[in-house]
Amino acid sequence: MGPSPAVAAVRLAVRRSLADLDPGARLLVACSGGADSLALLAATVFESRRPGHRVTALTVDHGLQDGSAERARDLVERMRSLGAAEARAVRVEVGTAGGPEAAARAARYAALGRVAEDVGADAVLLGHTRDDQAETVLLGLARGSGARSLAGMAPVSGPYRRPLLGLSRADTVAACRAEGLAPWEDPHNDDPAFARVRVRREVLPVLERELGPGVAEALARTARLLRDDADALDALAEEARAAAADGDGLRVDVLLAAPAAVRRRVLRRAALAAGCPATELFAVHVEAVDALLTDWRGQAGVDLPGPRHARRAGGRLLFCPGPVAG
Repeated sequence: MGPSPAVAAVRLAVRRSLADLDPGARLLVACSGGADSLALLAATVFESRRPGHRVTALTVDHGLQDGSAERARDLVERMRSLGAAEARAVRVEVGTAGGPEAAARAARYAALGRVAEDVGADAVLLGHTRDDQAETVLLGLARGSGARSLAGMAPVSGPYRRPLLGLSRADTVAACRAEGLAPWEDPHNDDPAFARVRVRREVLPVLERELGPGVAEALARTARLLRDDADALDALAEEARAAAADGDGLRVDVLLAAPAAVRRRVLRRAALAAGCPATELFAVHVEAVDALLTDWRGQAGVDLPGPRHARRAGGRLLFCPGPVAG
């Protein structure tokens, strides 16, 4: 007899995600101990045997709960027992920028990046599922974000790969059950203080009840379609930014000639390049900078997070350190 349908589905998703890698690739798998990442790690170890990939498993201890260090040590042993060639735990310090969720995510990705470089990883695997994708799209929609945010998480982004985006959380839970794996239930996943938890526990169930089943799948499909659009617009924005570049500024006339969707992408990228934190730069900031182009009345400038500010001078748009008054 073969594996259960859920285990087979997870393994197939991982196999497809790794299909372009050469034999003997080095893989880093992020594992929190939850059902999604445990199922991912088990499938990655299984699918790595034939091509001879080396699997390193990593858990990140955010230090936000009592006993987290002990749980991390226990998880390291579990990851080894699943067949990882190497298992590590890394403790991080979580800041405050962008709120607790964003700060924890930033610390986690920084740790993943350091370990990936240390082990020479060819790919970093993350256990996000279709449900996570649906939550991301809803959060972006509620915040009034643009198409890039509504496009959700990409299956492949630089070294990061998300093999399970086409599977549900129920699939990973079933896979763990079939393989005798007992996931750890993070209490933060039930804490309504976090916006993502409220979306998961309250918003999505209401949508499913009122609009019918399949809302998560539809939101994930929307993200996939919007990602193609966003990729095309981003490519146009890169061309427009290069054409507008003029010393340390951007030419106003070139920016005004670009479609609004392209122009605002250029402005956002320029603000980020100038040092504005991505977690604090919102659409309202970009729109205010855009008004320096489309509704120019001699404004002094626009304050941006960082702190930075944008101002218009000599037919150019400039991004400068400090607030406008500075």
